[in-house]
Amino acid sequence: MLKTIAAFGFGTTLMFSSAAALAQQKWDMPTGYPTSNFHTANIQLFAKDVEKATGGKLMLTIHDGGSLFKANEIKRAVQGGQAQIGEIIISGYSNENPVFGVDSIPFLATSYGESEKLWKATKSATEAHLAKQGLKVLYAVPWPPQGIFSAKPINSAADLKGAKWRAYNPNTSRIAQLVGAQPVTVQAAELTQALATGTVNTFMTSGATGYDSKVWEQVKYYYDVSAWLPKNLVIVSKKAFDGLDKPTQDALLKAAAEAEARGLKISQEKNTWYLEQLAKNGMKIEKGSPQLQADLKKVGEQMIADWVKQAGPDGQAMLDAYRK
Repeated sequence: MLKTIAAFGFGTTLMFSSAAALAQQKWDMPTGYPTSNFHTANIQLFAKDVEKATGGKLMLTIHDGGSLFKANEIKRAVQGGQAQIGEIIISGYSNENPVFGVDSIPFLATSYGESEKLWKATKSATEAHLAKQGLKVLYAVPWPPQGIFSAKPINSAADLKGAKWRAYNPNTSRIAQLVGAQPVTVQAAELTQALATGTVNTFMTSGATGYDSKVWEQVKYYYDVSAWLPKNLVIVSKKAFDGLDKPTQDALLKAAAEAEARGLKISQEKNTWYLEQLAKNGMKIEKGSPQLQADLKKVGEQMIADWVKQAGPDGQAMLDAYRK
């Protein structure tokens, strides 16, 4: 009888242990940005919040710096179930749908306030298109405003002709074409090497990426033209999300809302700091000449017109809602 009771006890313990193991889920979360980046720091806090709020039932393993998947591979990895959750820069997929690239149209939304307003006008459409691909948006955080980094002085768009221009989405490639530069696709994690080897010598990005990549070692000029504020989205596989129980889903969504608010605040606070660090490391920070600003404004007007043609009536409706 004692043996029977012991066997029953062992079996019961094993059963409960198996149930606990099944209840706990561990998700891989790739991102293309380094540990030092504010987006990654925000994600680390998000992961801790999720673990705490779910009592360890859901744990996120962060793979930063493109270590698990390169930045441009993350969306497909989440769609295909190779990772349950990940961070993407949504404009990197504007070749799939023009709505994904609206936040990277030059000089459409050039401040944090305008960026938030644009997101509100386009959020539902973005979420609907991603839902069709089996993806759910958890939260969005903008990068600081984008400026031009260059190895040589730029006084007008004519000075960009022939430059080896780093592109990270279709819109940045289109800018290169309009100013006569040569677009070269380079992800953030590869920028330092691309600069060191001369693959690129000019590019538009935020002070954050400039700081992360220590671009002052190769380029000396930064033109703070505030062209746009692209957004990173944290997306989750709808299948993985639906596999969670309701309390865990609610905890995940709450942590995501907190990460979005925190990320926006950090982005705003760090923007000035990043530019200060660039200057501290010997870079020349300027707003750009009146001619350069006028030339870039023309580029923006052309790209807004191009986007409306691509997006059609729905795109025009979103643009009208934003401009109200």
